[in-house]
Amino acid sequence: MAVLENIRKRTTVLILIIGLALFAFVISGVFTSSNFGAGGKVGTTVAEINGHEISIDEFRQKVETASRRVGPTVSSMQVMNQVWENEVRNTILGEQFEDLGIGIEQDQIVDFLRTTGYAQSPEFQNENGVFDANKFRQTVLDWKTNNPLQYEAWLETEKEIIELAKEQTYFNLVKAGVGATLKEGELDYKLANEKMDIKYVRVPYSSIPDSTITVTKSEIADYISKHKEDYKQEPARDIRFVYFDEKPSEADELAIKKAITDLLDDTVEYNAQTDRNDTILGFRNTKDVAAFLDRNSDVKFDTIYKAKKNLPSSVADSLMNLKVGEFYGPYKDAGSYKISKMMGRKANGSVKASHILISYEGATRASADVKRTKEEAREEANRLLREAKKSDVVFAELARDNSDGPSAPNGGDLGYFQEGTMVPKFNDFAFGNPVGTIGMVETDFGFHVIKIDDKEDIVQIATLSREIIASEETTNKLFTDATKFEMETMENESAFSEIAEKSDYLVRPVNKIKALDENLPGLGAQRSIVQWAFNEDTEVGDIKRFNVNNGYAVVQVTGSYEEGLMSPEDASATVLPIIRKERKAAQIMAANKGKAMDAIASSNNVSVSTASALTVKSPTIPGAGSEPVVVGTACGMKEGETSDLIEGNTGVFMIQLTKRTEAPKLQNYSTYANTLKNNAANRVNIEVYNALKESSEIEDKRAVFY
Repeated sequence: MAVLENIRKRTTVLILIIGLALFAFVISGVFTSSNFGAGGKVGTTVAEINGHEISIDEFRQKVETASRRVGPTVSSMQVMNQVWENEVRNTILGEQFEDLGIGIEQDQIVDFLRTTGYAQSPEFQNENGVFDANKFRQTVLDWKTNNPLQYEAWLETEKEIIELAKEQTYFNLVKAGVGATLKEGELDYKLANEKMDIKYVRVPYSSIPDSTITVTKSEIADYISKHKEDYKQEPARDIRFVYFDEKPSEADELAIKKAITDLLDDTVEYNAQTDRNDTILGFRNTKDVAAFLDRNSDVKFDTIYKAKKNLPSSVADSLMNLKVGEFYGPYKDAGSYKISKMMGRKANGSVKASHILISYEGATRASADVKRTKEEAREEANRLLREAKKSDVVFAELARDNSDGPSAPNGGDLGYFQEGTMVPKFNDFAFGNPVGTIGMVETDFGFHVIKIDDKEDIVQIATLSREIIASEETTNKLFTDATKFEMETMENESAFSEIAEKSDYLVRPVNKIKALDENLPGLGAQRSIVQWAFNEDTEVGDIKRFNVNNGYAVVQVTGSYEEGLMSPEDASATVLPIIRKERKAAQIMAANKGKAMDAIASSNNVSVSTASALTVKSPTIPGAGSEPVVVGTACGMKEGETSDLIEGNTGVFMIQLTKRTEAPKLQNYSTYANTLKNNAANRVNIEVYNALKESSEIEDKRAVFY
């Protein structure tokens, strides 16, 4: 009571303290928030493209709309990235459309529809299956009046069509300025068809061991600074993790195997209501297999008869050898323990057949192109029957060339089918005749010339199945192990690998994760881990446990890369070989300066070689690989002339042009000029957009929201 009295006396003080604490909490949130000092933009915009802000609310709405359109087969991050690319593209190109005054009128939309896949939409086609502008307008008007949801969806589609039409107009304007002269066509023809024979000596770079070339960190840094465009890096993180997989233990497997085995035989249970023991029939003696499996199995009774190839391959032979009423198991298949019972067998219960259908006007499902009469069809079918029975005739080819049925492209092959699948007369012929029989039957579809290709036994199997899953004891132990590892490593972050090794845990590294990555090797889609790694409060060395699919992952951040130039350590893998190659080339050229070709070959223990029919367009030298600089040098030489030392891709060369075969003269080079023009025009859409995007200022804030 004394304590309560003291609290009452100090109520005002307590309220003041709590209020100050809450105020401090709110204020700290303001000052630590990434919104502070940014005018609130981070909280309301997902991007800023050339000064144009994209609202996060509007962006999210577009992502939701796109998600509904593509369905569950595409991940949320993939959809978001697709919407992002569309937003960037529409914004950048929209600026160009506005500057140039490019707009699209209703008639232009219709013309655009004629040349795209929308023209194939049945709603916009007339009775002849042709796109009809009036039918298109009437359909959209009908949607507006009678189907508001469809009309709203169309308005969104129409926006996309307008953007596509504007893009087409814009890029066509650019393409109008793309061309190639006849002289350019002549040069292109010459580079592809003028052939050169050379004699050469090559001192390969591999002749100097890498270990003899010392490259310092500062030299790598100098190279990076001179080639900044090649060594830019985005923000990235390195992590490593230990995955605790929630999988069943050996004891769990044995328990499930025992449980399913116990279900095979009858059991006796005490019934408190009747005060007596009841016998519960097991799988072996049950009179109602379907009901038994409904109660006790993960898989219901499948009454469909199956061929051997449709049974689990590991036990197919054993199952097919069972007699009706016999059991096989328990056996392990597809992550479950199973016991199977043979319920029924049908000898030759599945038939594989091919046919040639000769239809006639008025027959069921006859194509409008079929104009023959029934008698003409019968006569044609009899002719094909006689032809099919000849020993040298391939039935599949006959069907492919003559059948009116949809199976014609497959040589008339209908695959395997069970009794009752085909129309009665076809069915009776197929199941009433041996393999190899060729005959003819008449049905409502027309006349069928049938060949029986194969028959196989089919069986009906009832399977008692229990999935092998981890027990509660196993999952509890897994949680304990993961938590213990997390706590031990957090106490000694630098010993992550050593602690894992002591417990035989596998440490898996994942390097250079980007801020918007979703999938991590070995873990799948784990967006929460990526977000944590890029959180401004997460530092290198930090450790955290995550709930992941079927288990836990204890993750540590091991590296952080900020936007800018790569460090010498990160770039060394690509820069070192380049610098070494330059140094080796300098050494080889200095050692062989002023020497003749034979002397170079002798002093470097290499031989003088020849290469023939080289062209600038295909600059591959047999035995040396692609050497465009070497072949290009040969192109500018005279016959008999010897070059200086040339720094190639694979070594230092000296060449002599021994023969030049001029390309045959053509009367006109317009074909080659047109090819150059078309190739350049085909690149316009991609290269122009990429150039515009490269020169744009894009502030991407997606990682804050996704």
